[in-house]
Amino acid sequence: MKLSSDLRAFETRIGHSFTNPDLLIRALTHGSMSSPTRSDNQRLEFLGDRVLGLVMATALLDQDAQASEGQLAPRFNALVRKETCADVAREIDLGAVLKLGRSEMLSGGRRKQALLGDAIEAVIAAVYRDAGFEAADALIRRLWGERITSVESDARDAKTALQEWAQGRGERPPTYVEVARTGPDHAPVFTIAARLQNGKEAQATAGSKRQAEQAAASVLLAQLETSS
Repeated sequence: MKLSSDLRAFETRIGHSFTNPDLLIRALTHGSMSSPTRSDNQRLEFLGDRVLGLVMATALLDQDAQASEGQLAPRFNALVRKETCADVAREIDLGAVLKLGRSEMLSGGRRKQALLGDAIEAVIAAVYRDAGFEAADALIRRLWGERITSVESDARDAKTALQEWAQGRGERPPTYVEVARTGPDHAPVFTIAARLQNGKEAQATAGSKRQAEQAAASVLLAQLETSS
């Protein structure tokens, strides 16, 4: 099967030319487009998640031979979590080539974090199936790039770090309150406030509640570090 020009361009963006183009098409096909004759990317996403994990674990071990498991785990989590996968997908404009059903497309599916994160994992699996582990390893290291070498030594997510900060001072866990919601139903924007028992708080805005909560926690942590 010949690939369309936009998929050929996508191959160029990821640096891999498929011997079996059907794998790429399947990796980019969301469940809303599946049919008895068209497979979606769920099985590939399952496999790609495992390939990504193995590559990242190996890369982190190679990068820091002295790091303990306790240091490596949060770095690993930061590199493989859905937000990071979605960011990588956006950088290669994966959303533009996703094959979505009409309802999913109208609801802003090309920008959804979960869809993008799942699809990049499916693409990883497609490369693995097409050309083996070394090709998938090279793809991941190329696309994640400096994220691997610059991931913070303590890469706990901001909400976890803020909760530990509060607990360490005998305070109740922080709370997260939706302050505002704007935008159309298919692409809402949330403003969330992270609040501590001591009265301190910070707000952040993002395209999902989870992202906004993480961002608000990160802002509040930065404020606490500055005032300490």
